[in-house]
Amino acid sequence: MIVLRKLAIGLTAGLLLAAVAGCAQLGYLSQSVGGHLRLMASAQPVAQLVQDPQTSPELRERLVLSQRMRDFSVQQLHLPDNDSYRRYADLQREAVVWNVVATPELSLMLKTWCFPVMGCVGYRGYFDKAEAQAYAQSLQAEDSELEVLVYPVPAYSTLGWSNWMGGDPLLSSFIRYPEGELAGLIFHELAHQVAYAADDTAFNEAFATAVERRGAQAWLAQAGSPQAREAYQARQLRREQFRALTGRYRAQLQAIYSGPQTPTEKRRAKAELMQALRAEPGLEAWGARANNASFALLSAYTELSPAFEALLDAHGCDWPRFYAEVQRLAALPKSQRQQQLLLLATPKHQPGD
Repeated sequence: MIVLRKLAIGLTAGLLLAAVAGCAQLGYLSQSVGGHLRLMASAQPVAQLVQDPQTSPELRERLVLSQRMRDFSVQQLHLPDNDSYRRYADLQREAVVWNVVATPELSLMLKTWCFPVMGCVGYRGYFDKAEAQAYAQSLQAEDSELEVLVYPVPAYSTLGWSNWMGGDPLLSSFIRYPEGELAGLIFHELAHQVAYAADDTAFNEAFATAVERRGAQAWLAQAGSPQAREAYQARQLRREQFRALTGRYRAQLQAIYSGPQTPTEKRRAKAELMQALRAEPGLEAWGARANNASFALLSAYTELSPAFEALLDAHGCDWPRFYAEVQRLAALPKSQRQQQLLLLATPKHQPGD
């Protein structure tokens, strides 16, 4: 569950923007705008909370640490210098929103919802868990073959559109994350303010994930303790092992779905593969809940991330040049953008290999 929550970071990027832009369903617009406005109203300046004697020592330490990370994001990673993550809100719940994602029975393609300005995204976010679950049930009532997942999201970005209201705040849902993960989350969400491609969730999340990973490594190398670096590396190793293992199953599912078999044969092959997944050592708990939507969600964060890291390396870890190139890619038609990223993600073989 920890891995799934970590991979969920940022998937509600632009939720407020989508709602304000004119969602056709008034109930969804109301909960989106209302939830975000309540969140913004509850946020308090970090500097004020640090000085408040009512603030617990533990929270004060985390808030101070977060501001060092925020300064680092500007000075070393050249991320936006604005009011985002300079305030803090206590949600008094486990997540800021709950996302609903869905896929067809024999596909790993996420269902999308489209909004003016923002474009199409592969999720639908709710500030109330019960509303998210009710919507998921309605989706399955409309189409029993859809595979649906509802999962908690600890943070989201409004792409900078909330800066006039004080910026996206730090939240109780993630402020106590381990040091490397806290830094990475802040960097991830700020990255969404640097570049955003409408209609391309995989591009947006892979870019932010690359900034998260490389930014957290840079923070820990410069400011982290040896213990924090060691703990982060151990968690990253476990995540990489998880991604590699689930990636193999995802590739096998994709091969089944794109193959020449009949739908009945595909369903049988899928059932056998999912049974093997649930028996896989280390994946028993995740496999018990996994479906097509789970695999599609993982892909949105991991498939293109190596391409962005390769792009950063190709620019000598010069962050401004890297961002300029990502912005250029974001402006391209989606097919051209994906083609160039896939070339970057392809390992380069030396003569004689």
